Amino acid sequence: MPVPATIPEVEHHRFATEGTELHYVSAGTTGSPVLLVHGFPESWWAFHRLIPLLAAHHRVFAVDLRGFGDSAVADESFDSATAADDLRELIDHLGVGPVHLTGQDISGGAVLRLAAAHPELVRSLTAIEMGLAGFGLEAFADVTHGGSWHIGVLADPTAAAILLPGRERELLGDWAFPSMTADTTAVGPRDIDELSRTYARPGGWLGAGGLYRSMLTEGAALRSLAATRPLAMPVLAVGGGGGPFTAETLSQVSSRPVRSVQLAGVGHYVALEAPEALAAALLEFFARVPADVS
Repeated sequence: MPVPATIPEVEHHRFATEGTELHYVSAGTTGSPVLLVHGFPESWWAFHRLIPLLAAHHRVFAVDLRGFGDSAVADESFDSATAADDLRELIDHLGVGPVHLTGQDISGGAVLRLAAAHPELVRSLTAIEMGLAGFGLEAFADVTHGGSWHIGVLADPTAAAILLPGRERELLGDWAFPSMTADTTAVGPRDIDELSRTYARPGGWLGAGGLYRSMLTEGAALRSLAATRPLAMPVLAVGGGGGPFTAETLSQVSSRPVRSVQLAGVGHYVALEAPEALAAALLEFFARVPADVS
């Protein structure tokens, strides 16, 4: 079996929730807490270059969502609401709330649900290259207008089980990262080895499948949630290859102006492609939050 990758700055932990077991890493001993939530096709490893930069100033936690990384494999009932509950339980377990909740990509539904339903646990919300169902994200599943085939495949557990096992490294290394990075050298063989290792587990695609099924079905629910419980905490939108899409989306679910940072020369995988620039944007934003909150 391949050995899980790590970095010297982090400690690894496991936490049993009511319905699963989560793997997460921690770093840093001082400062307000940050919880990093990955997207697809990722795990906590998506942040391994970012974590040391943040941990010099903050306590940092990066989680593998249910069905991803070294957390327990998901089942076919997994969805973004379940992921949000898992995150809530993790924050309660850590005893560090409220956190600077920082999510990217397809974790959007989960982090929005958590922030809207439990604002007492969320000091600020940062969205990195993130869309939301009900606010335009579904268009990325429409292959007739430039959307991506992988959404429909992952959302159908039978199709995913037939087509994807045994092809993890090719899918990530030859398609996903090359097609959505501006700097194609930013994601190297070590990264592909680590990420494909965890997707190659039996049922390794079910976590991603659950979040994509949510994306295709939860638009009305998220619009209702945003209308009744708009985000009141400070919000930062970080854009890369998706341009202003993240900021435009978050502005529709926030009751206050959304801060926006657009990083030039960066594709979709910001934390892997430009960790220094992302860390600078996050640290500047986090430093403003106490004044914003008061």
